[in-house]
Amino acid sequence: MPREYYPASEAAKRLGISLDTLRRWDRGGRIRTERDARNRRVVPAAELERLRGGSTGALSARNRMVGTVTEVRVEGLMAQVELVVDDPVHLVAIVTADAVTELGLEAGMPATAVVKATSMMIEHV
Repeated sequence: MPREYYPASEAAKRLGISLDTLRRWDRGGRIRTERDARNRRVVPAAELERLRGGSTGALSARNRMVGTVTEVRVEGLMAQVELVVDDPVHLVAIVTADAVTELGLEAGMPATAVVKATSMMIEHV
């Protein structure tokens, strides 16, 4: 049976953001949270799905790592995107500059690395 709510710390990890960022998003209205019986912040599963862009059933890759973009360098037609999955794990992907623009990737935003075989794709969360 799927969960309806996630504790704030688990929700933050699933979104690839810090707990402090989740709290700021809550205060700023970017994410909708609720309070449990002990007055702890919880995030509805539907809200996590909304922020992650819904279901991504079209991808067949099984290895998905949520993290935070730490650097984006665009040089000509290519770009380098660095993603921190879980400190000290850093992933670096070489993608087209158009992909960076289309996804709106910039440092500090959550993203998901999708790894299949020897290739890695970046997905805006």
